[in-house]
Amino acid sequence: MNASYEPLHVTSAKRAITLVQYGVAEVLEESSDVVRSPSTELLVPSVIRLRRYVRRPRAHPIPFNRRNVLRRDHFVCQYCGSREDLTIDHVHPRSRGGRHGWDNVVTACRICNQRKGSRTPDEAQMPLRMPPRAPSFGFYAYGQFAQMREGWGKYIGEK
Repeated sequence: MNASYEPLHVTSAKRAITLVQYGVAEVLEESSDVVRSPSTELLVPSVIRLRRYVRRPRAHPIPFNRRNVLRRDHFVCQYCGSREDLTIDHVHPRSRGGRHGWDNVVTACRICNQRKGSRTPDEAQMPLRMPPRAPSFGFYAYGQFAQMREGWGKYIGEK
């Protein structure tokens, strides 16, 4: 974490121990793992905070591709909730002027995609579970932090 308690990066245990030993960072949480040497025994830090603020480079937009659309929609069909045989569907069909971007593409199973065809969800009477939108950097990155270790949620703003 940055000095402002903003999540920065997931690092290795070796790097975390080195940062703490040199006084660059302080330990906020320790794991139950132990590192031993002939003269010392250390608990491995689970969460560390840098003592000085580090400027983050400007976040690059999340690339628009099939894998990231599936990830955004949690690998679930946005029409029926299925997790089988997933494809990408244009909410407003491209044949009718729909764009190929974050705000017009959702995950759909092959059956729903074929059933909807070249119609809008309203015309096909197939409501969306969630409207399509471009994911924010914070949502995307913090979701990865939270999935890595339990107990990190309180450091990234989760309740």
